[in-house]
Amino acid sequence: MPVLKIQTNATVADERAFIVKASEAVADDLGKPERYVMVVLEQGMPLLFGGSDAPAAYLELKSIGLPEARTEALSASLAGLMERTLKIPKDRVYIEFANAKGSMWGWNGSTF
Repeated sequence: MPVLKIQTNATVADERAFIVKASEAVADDLGKPERYVMVVLEQGMPLLFGGSDAPAAYLELKSIGLPEARTEALSASLAGLMERTLKIPKDRVYIEFANAKGSMWGWNGSTF
């Protein structure tokens, strides 16, 4: 159910290790089984933030039942992940949160 999409102008040296860490973080932060977590990484793309092309990232986290009351904690966790793993300062990360209805989320030939 949860999908984390990461778009960045940074280059990720070890893609596999990075997306594994991101997947674990999303599962832990949302309390959902990791077997349903998807992580999409688009790296090395043109990105300008605040008039600068210094390392930056745009993230989208979508999930069924995404708790609005937890978005601040989720933001801290995901921005921290970008800072620790990609050396992108937290103030150069935007995150969009979206709560999806189960009937609007397809999987396994059906919906949730």
